[in-house]
Amino acid sequence: MEISLLNVKIMFQKSDVAVDDIGNHKNGWTDYYSCHATVNGEKGGDKDIAGLTVDDSEIAFTVRYCKKAAAIDVTGFRVVFGSELYNIVSIDHMNYKKKCLKFRCRKVRR
Repeated sequence: MEISLLNVKIMFQKSDVAVDDIGNHKNGWTDYYSCHATVNGEKGGDKDIAGLTVDDSEIAFTVRYCKKAAAIDVTGFRVVFGSELYNIVSIDHMNYKKKCLKFRCRKVRR
């Protein structure tokens, strides 16, 4: 993996539950890990669903392998790239050589 290709900075956020002073539980996101990544082509785009135009862009991020990145799973994490949020759809460990990880993501609907 060429280091020069890691030209964008992304942030992984972890889902957590915060409890306020009176015991109410509220779901939220906290920053987990920030690193540089390679962005692989955006595909998909706008779709018309039930009269609404929905952006279903898909994108892949490739990062260097480390223990924090290897601990990321599909259900409890998301990616922040620029000002956009992406849900992680799948994680490719690239033949388990412990060199890089590829995260396939889909833009969050808001």
